[in-house]
Amino acid sequence: MEPPPSTLDERRLYEHAACGLVLTDQKGTILRCNATFCAWVGRTADELVGMLRIQDLFTMGGRVFHHTHILPLLQMQGSVSEVQIELRHADRSTLPALINIFRRKEGDVIFDELAVLIASDRRAYERELLLARRNAEASLQALAKTQKALQEHRDELRRADRKKDEFLATLAHELRNPLAPMRNVLEVLKLKALEDPQLIQARAVFERQMQQMAHLVDDLMDVSRITQGRVELRRERLDIAVMMGRAVEACAALIDAGAHQLRLTLPAQPLIVDADATRLTQILTNLLNNAAKYTPEGGSIWLEAEEDNGQVAVRVRDSGIGIPADHLVNVFNMFSQLEPALVRSQGGLGIGLALVKGLVALHGGVVEVFSEGAGMGSEFVVRLPLVAPDLDAGGAGPAAPEAEAAVALAPGDEQQRVLVVDDNRDAADVLAMALELLGFTVMQHYDGASALAAGPGLLPHVAILDIGLPDMDGYAVARAIREQPWGRDVLLVAATGWGQQRDKDAAATAGFDVHMVKPLDFEVLGKIIRQRRDAGRAGS
Repeated sequence: MEPPPSTLDERRLYEHAACGLVLTDQKGTILRCNATFCAWVGRTADELVGMLRIQDLFTMGGRVFHHTHILPLLQMQGSVSEVQIELRHADRSTLPALINIFRRKEGDVIFDELAVLIASDRRAYERELLLARRNAEASLQALAKTQKALQEHRDELRRADRKKDEFLATLAHELRNPLAPMRNVLEVLKLKALEDPQLIQARAVFERQMQQMAHLVDDLMDVSRITQGRVELRRERLDIAVMMGRAVEACAALIDAGAHQLRLTLPAQPLIVDADATRLTQILTNLLNNAAKYTPEGGSIWLEAEEDNGQVAVRVRDSGIGIPADHLVNVFNMFSQLEPALVRSQGGLGIGLALVKGLVALHGGVVEVFSEGAGMGSEFVVRLPLVAPDLDAGGAGPAAPEAEAAVALAPGDEQQRVLVVDDNRDAADVLAMALELLGFTVMQHYDGASALAAGPGLLPHVAILDIGLPDMDGYAVARAIREQPWGRDVLLVAATGWGQQRDKDAAATAGFDVHMVKPLDFEVLGKIIRQRRDAGRAGS
């Protein structure tokens, strides 16, 4: 007699369920199993039921796990969920399986019901997941390694940049040391009434080249200061026309040497900017010098200024070699040159325009460059914000040569006594020579100890001290002079190749009245000495 249809369906569902169903006794002996489980292990029900224990179908590792983990858990909590076990097929292959076990008790008999799932897909998924995790970890390690390398590279770039700035500062200092005696020799030659035309011409060449060398050294120092953020502007209201006049005067020798025709066009009305007079003159001077260097002999240079939409636009044009289009974006970069130094000897260091850009930016302005190409000349435009006019802006204009001479050292300064201390004998001796020709009583020494010993006998009005002395530095000498009765009112001038703000601060702390960078500007020195002399007279 056939069983009812519902019974047939239930049996079919059991036999061909999506998972293997197994019933065992407490010892694991298989009491019943469905067709799905039989197919997975490659055995018939007759080969399994009453013949094998469920653990007999496990691998050796699975049997150990069954004994050490599964049985204790069944005894403690009556169930085990999602245990991974390797099943052995009749052909000795293995199958990854997940097993859930529930322990039941009917009367005095204990049964274990097992639901078995083949986990091949899960195993593959887990492998993919593990591989993805490993790849992610490897990527994170690579990223961390890259970030570390980038940080090390940034640190190296910062160290290299710092070393570059230190090198530029040191280079400028070392170059100023030989410039000092050269400047002093020039001052001696200017005090001599030369008659030989060749000597007069040679002196003029010497002066132009020495000024150019000093200009390059100053640019080196200023670029270093800008990159380190150490430039402080002394702003005031300035008439741009006055600044243009000063720049033309500063570049006159170089422009004349190239037989260039300079065409100056001043604005029709005062155009006032809030700027540092020294730095603004430096900006315009660098642009004019650049035009002179890159314009062939006999060429033309234009300097113009006009109001443009609330700004002053200062234009420096030339009829020079021009700038190729692919170089326009790089001309303001540090050490940028249109041609290699071996190709064009007038190329310079490639820092002048970088300095211009930095100084213009500090003033809140912009600088632009235009050129139609090689041989077509170039134009640089500096744009600065305009401010309201001020009657005192810019002073009375560029000082005439006679006015400048009035503040220079001049013979007969009432026998002012000067103590010169410098371990560079050439610098000390020539400076002393120049000062003696101007009527001063001068005593030079080459170390601090001998200078201090000579002070009471000389009773100097002025002491010009180098900082880098062999026995004791100039700061120590200055402090020692201030401690002496004869040195309390001496005008102390620090003469050094170091010109950064920290050097000026150190000089002031040591007791110096004035910090001057080598080579000494005799006009500035003369003005300082005269002011001190006049102040002494007024006080008496």
